[in-house]
Amino acid sequence: MTTGGNMAALGRFMARTDDDIPVRTPRLPAREAAERELSDPRYHQHDPNPIQQALNWLWDRVDELFGAAAGTTPGGWIGLLAIAAFVLLLVVALRLRLGAVRRTPTTGGALFTDTPRTAVEHRAAADRHAAAGHWNQAIQDRMRAIVLSLEERALLTPGPGRTADEAATEAGRALPPYADQLRTAARTFDDVTYGGRPGTEQAYALLTGLDADLQRAKPTLAATATRSRG
Repeated sequence: MTTGGNMAALGRFMARTDDDIPVRTPRLPAREAAERELSDPRYHQHDPNPIQQALNWLWDRVDELFGAAAGTTPGGWIGLLAIAAFVLLLVVALRLRLGAVRRTPTTGGALFTDTPRTAVEHRAAADRHAAAGHWNQAIQDRMRAIVLSLEERALLTPGPGRTADEAATEAGRALPPYADQLRTAARTFDDVTYGGRPGTEQAYALLTGLDADLQRAKPTLAATATRSRG
């Protein structure tokens, strides 16, 4: 290059203004500057709150899960929906077929849970429940009347924490001819009280008849002698 060419190039370089010179900022300071700028609250005033962010994350995961399931199910989303509908219909059918889930009957509950009353009072309460069609309560009060009546006649040893089965077993030893009926009455009491089964007018009529028969029944001599020795 000639001397004249060098001088022209130097002149052009010197003629450039400061604005023409590119600014080169090191990478790390530039990143820190960007982070400081983006941390300004003005940029985040419309961001969702933490709860909404968590819900969005959850729905994204659910969407991914269903998307993956649809991808492996014949027919894609339509096939997946068909399977879900079939499962739902199966659950409904089983519910209608089997009825409401009932608790397993138990015989561990105490026969008396409220303030002690007499046999006459429990009979009156049972009659009121029966007149109103409340068979569960009627059966419960009638069974309590049976047990209290036997206690009042000294055919049963008073036992506030005793179960219906225990009372029936002890009463059956004092009145053997009625042992089976007493066990049936105790089982009926447990069914309506702990087993979730509805009482019926027929079941209540059986307990009422048993109550009447027991009021006239006489204990056997052997049972009386055994109780006197005990």
